[in-house]
Amino acid sequence: MPEKATAGPGRPKDLAKRAAILEAAERMFLQQGYEGVSMDQIAAEAGVSKLTVYSHFGDKDTLFTEAAARYCEQQMPDSVFEPSPSTPLRQRLLEVAEAFFTMVSSPEAVAGHRLLCTPQMVEKRLPQRFWKGGPERVQSAFATLLRRRIETGDLDIDEALVPTAAAQFFVLLKGDLHQRMVFDCDEAGNCAAQRRAHLDASVDMFLRAYGRR
Repeated sequence: MPEKATAGPGRPKDLAKRAAILEAAERMFLQQGYEGVSMDQIAAEAGVSKLTVYSHFGDKDTLFTEAAARYCEQQMPDSVFEPSPSTPLRQRLLEVAEAFFTMVSSPEAVAGHRLLCTPQMVEKRLPQRFWKGGPERVQSAFATLLRRRIETGDLDIDEALVPTAAAQFFVLLKGDLHQRMVFDCDEAGNCAAQRRAHLDASVDMFLRAYGRR
């Protein structure tokens, strides 16, 4: 019998194994920190060989940033940013706000935020690499939504200011409430009424600045 062909440079990699590696990496980095996890341990947790891990990701830095980006993509897929012109603008912005705050306030995201702020992460410039696949992607997708709503007459934003407006929206949504969660203060974010009031106020402030008068 002929030997089974192995994956060569031109062959697609096993997507199931890639997903298993990312899931294992995400879980272990959050539980044990970046320095506390080796590629060998991630391979064992994912049920693959270390060679397979390196074949997909090259090094631990790349694996970490891709695992973080994957989490963001799962929590905030492109479908979240559909312009949906038939939906009232305030309602549409609140839907985006809910999805975003749910993502950043989850225990996994708060732990990841703390991890990215450690000296080891900063020294390796991993927060900068994460920014490209996480916050920058989210802001860019939201800017596209804003442009569509400008075209329909719902918003009044100069084209040059659209990226700034998109960034401001997510800064408003995080606000004091997210900072308190990161610092583990006062059970912040656990009160549904407080969270709703915060998101409502943030969206209303954004609309006062950029809504069509």
